[in-house]
Order: sequence, then structure tokens, then C-alpha cells
Amino acid sequence: MHESGLIDQIVIFDYFDYDGFYWHLVKDHVKLSREIELLSSNMQYFLDKEEVFINGSRTYPRVVSTDLGFRGGPEYPYIVFYIVFRGELRDGVNVYENRYDEEIAEYDYTVSWFLPHNARVLKADFKVPYRVDCDGRVLSFTVFKGTRIGGRELIVFKLK
Repeated sequence: MHESGLIDQIVIFDYFDYDGFYWHLVKDHVKLSREIELLSSNMQYFLDKEEVFINGSRTYPRVVSTDLGFRGGPEYPYIVFYIVFRGELRDGVNVYENRYDEEIAEYDYTVSWFLPHNARVLKADFKVPYRVDCDGRVLSFTVFKGTRIGGRELIVFKLK
């Protein structure tokens, strides 16, 4: 998150790919490109269903890039979505809110928020445990496959 109100979000989905679908896919650049486009399109579809607000004003997250990698072996691929959106921030208390349908997470994923150097998380609600580091400006959480998620996410933070 930038003081300008621009928000860069990174979402990482971890998979167990026992068939090696993604491992074989990276060897064919045309198929890989198509799959990346499909993954981006699918993520954008779900983002479009969400209602995201910064200080009460609606904003619209957009997938700007998607990447594929592996953690230690061909059966452990991960997908990274780079998402951006903008809101109007102000000195003092700010509120990020995301409303979306409840669902059961189909895959493990991790979300990290990096607030400006002069910002501090005051409270948050994700329905999963979260962690705040770096003097209150980095917030992260992991959702595991099978976890009930959604309804509402909230981050309340203060800009000094």
C-alpha cells in the first residue's frame, strides 16, 4: 500500500499437483501462456464479484500479472496473482473492507499487506489468524484448504 492510495496485493495459491500438469505445462510456452491467461481471467472473475471499499468508497481490484513457480519439486506448484487497486487515504484512521460470499477454500493461499512506513495496523478481521510485523505495517495471513472464508475482511489502520 502506498501513501497515494495505490494498493499492490500479492496472492499466492499453493497446490499439490500429483499428475505434474503444471510441470509439463512450463515446457510448452504456448500452453503455459494460455493457462496463465485463463488463471488471470478466473481470478479477475472472482475479484469482480467482491465489493471492496477504502474509507467507504468502492474500488475495483484488477489482476495485472500472474506467475507460476514451484516449491522444491514438480508436484508443488504455486500461482502468484499481482493485484492492484486504489483508494483515497487520509491522515488518521483508515478502513479497508472487502465483502464477498462465504465459501470453502479449495487451495492453500497466502496474502500479505505492506502498509506505508508511516502506517500502523490497529485491528483486522479475516476469520483466520493473521500476523502483524515490522512495527505494525506488515500484515499477513494464510488460508488453508477446507477453511470457511468470506463474508467480510477488514483492516483498520492509522496513517501518522
